[in-house]
Amino acid sequence: MDGEVKKRKSRDRRTKSVDVSEESERVQCEKATEPMENCPDLKNAATATNHFTISIELDLVAWTLFLVAFLTRTFRLSQPRDVVFDELHYGKYVSLYMKNTFFFDQHPPLGKQIIAAMASTVNYDGNYTFSKIGAPYTENVPIFWLRFIPALCGSLLSPLMYKLLLALDLNRWTALLGGILVIFDNALLTQSRFILMEPILLFFLTLGLVFLVKFHSTQLYSPLWFTYATAAAVAFTCAVAVKYAGFYSCCLAAISILRNIWKRLRDKNVSDWQLIVQTFTIAVIFTAIPATVYTGIFYVHLRTLHKAGPHDSVMTSAFQASLDGGLASIINKQPIVISHGSQVTIKPTFGRPCWLHSHPHTYPIKYPDKRGSSHQQQVTAYSWKDVNNWWIVKRPTKNDLVVGDEPDPIKHGDEIHLVHGLTARALNSHDVAAPVTPQAQEVSCYIDYNISMPGQLLWRVEIVNRDEEGDIWKAITSHVRLIHVSTGTALRLSGRQLPDWGFNQHEVVSDRVVIQPSTVWNVEEHRYTKTDDQKERERELVNREMIPLTRTNPSFLRKFTELQMKMLWYSDGLQANSHMYGSTPLEWLFLDKGIAYWVDSQSNGQIHLLGNIAIWYAGTFAVVTYLALLAFYLLRRRRLCFDLPDGDWEKFQMSGELLLGGYLINYLPFFFTERALFLHNYFPALIFKILLLCFIIEHLYILLKLFAKHSIFLHLARLVVFVWIGAVFYIFRKFAVLSYGAAKLSADDVINLRWKDTWDFILHKRTPPV
Repeated sequence: MDGEVKKRKSRDRRTKSVDVSEESERVQCEKATEPMENCPDLKNAATATNHFTISIELDLVAWTLFLVAFLTRTFRLSQPRDVVFDELHYGKYVSLYMKNTFFFDQHPPLGKQIIAAMASTVNYDGNYTFSKIGAPYTENVPIFWLRFIPALCGSLLSPLMYKLLLALDLNRWTALLGGILVIFDNALLTQSRFILMEPILLFFLTLGLVFLVKFHSTQLYSPLWFTYATAAAVAFTCAVAVKYAGFYSCCLAAISILRNIWKRLRDKNVSDWQLIVQTFTIAVIFTAIPATVYTGIFYVHLRTLHKAGPHDSVMTSAFQASLDGGLASIINKQPIVISHGSQVTIKPTFGRPCWLHSHPHTYPIKYPDKRGSSHQQQVTAYSWKDVNNWWIVKRPTKNDLVVGDEPDPIKHGDEIHLVHGLTARALNSHDVAAPVTPQAQEVSCYIDYNISMPGQLLWRVEIVNRDEEGDIWKAITSHVRLIHVSTGTALRLSGRQLPDWGFNQHEVVSDRVVIQPSTVWNVEEHRYTKTDDQKERERELVNREMIPLTRTNPSFLRKFTELQMKMLWYSDGLQANSHMYGSTPLEWLFLDKGIAYWVDSQSNGQIHLLGNIAIWYAGTFAVVTYLALLAFYLLRRRRLCFDLPDGDWEKFQMSGELLLGGYLINYLPFFFTERALFLHNYFPALIFKILLLCFIIEHLYILLKLFAKHSIFLHLARLVVFVWIGAVFYIFRKFAVLSYGAAKLSADDVINLRWKDTWDFILHKRTPPV
């Protein structure tokens, strides 16, 4: 008993000692803080230290994915040291950037600008012509650095996919799988190793998606909300500014944003004015910023390319005349004002580059469909500068064709004859169906056959832009419509091609629909007729050089608008199924056709665009599975059977809208495209398909966890996934020889890689033994 008492007293003394010690420390702390409270400078310094603390976080998984992707993309990046596939075009454009020389491409310039910026940092002089696929690069071409930007963008795609799947609230292992699939798809690898635009497009597209998802999940009006909204707007704009295919993903982003606004409408805690302000703010961010960025990219483009180049003829005459060394370089005092007796070449202001043309050949008496023609002299549009492009403007009241000492200018509303320079026959139209466009009238040069078909030769000049250029018809700058007086129709380039009897030149008609872009023309080359002797005039037309006009100075906005119109309506002439390696959207689903990029001249080693068949087939399966599950869930929920928890159902809907919607919006439009299509057109849709594949794998695993009665099913599911991933690695390794092109392959090696009969590899007829 005494022992217990002693122990209790000892414990109480220790407790008291601890309390005294704690009280002593508290008093010391209070004394230590008194000077800080009394000294504002010390207090503010401590607060500032807390506020300016910087923490750095590194996601090792994302960095590992990037490094692995970077190694695969840059391995032997300089090989082959030959022009590969569309490097023929894009490399040429980069060289023209180096020389500030204007070029025309139907896609926006951002991707080419970024590669050109890299080329300028390594002092590339642009003195390589990119003459043909397979042409060897000279020593002055820094081919590694020209290919580096696409390789870098292709490498960044993997960690971006990982981050995007995490942002969609998927499991970290699922996100890792998405990054891995991007690395080990052979098609994405191949496309990332050359001077091509798709890797840059996919980079900006995926970056925009990451910021868009984060924008939706961030608190409204917070600094991060504005940051993510601005970043998403810039990224999607950059995707469009690389290739117009990025527009489909911009539409997806717009739909996602509108749906998010629609969901806010049922929030009773948000007033009407708050909704209006929120909607207005979002509209400003996602319209003003893209418009500014997109216009700025073209401003840099047009300011950089100020010299005349190989594609000037695509643009209007006024645009050409604004370039250094273009039309101005061969000026020969061309007169401005169109007068009676003016010799002119007339060009469509909008549309393909060609000139109003005639030749002595006549329309056939009957067409294959049994319709008859006037058998008059053919009038066409010709894509090359030619002596038969010259016409002479004549007043109907005058008999000569000479410009007098005081020119008689043609004004808006004047009626004229257009006389063909070499054949001296006047431009005519009448109520006879055009050869290829029968709903419009035939245009001809009138031949008097002494039958009851008099010439209808009067054309009225209507200056479309007279508010800017005035009422006097001027070369280059005046945009005119030529209205046929007798029928009220307008001279028009139909956009169709004549058969062999018309030498495959472009059809010109007279159309009842007057107000349309293809009825607008302008005079390009112009000189005054000085002699009335027809032989002398013909000699002059044949011998004189085609002379353009002096330099013009159209505003940036005018040149920007014209370039946009040309890019949007330009046709590259590749019709559907016209290319050996062209493919259809249905063939993309199961990788039925690839593209030959390059073949070694010494062996059957080659680069061929083919995807990883395990990934592509599984992706197609994922699309079908999602659609089937969606239909099943909707029917079950209609019957008030809720198979999924609310959170999982909301996640299934939202991810499906973004991923399946992104796939369909990037895939379905190609079914309505009439030009030649290639496998790489599928890549934006492929990215969404891989994302959807990862989501479906996780969703099926969740279903097994919810409904499987035995754990054996979960183990089997994991085994199937691991086997499939093993197949992905095996196929990647087997077909990597077609991505790198470094291996010397024999004919048997190539044949063994032909897993599908529709894969068209290249085999040399005779090659040295490998």
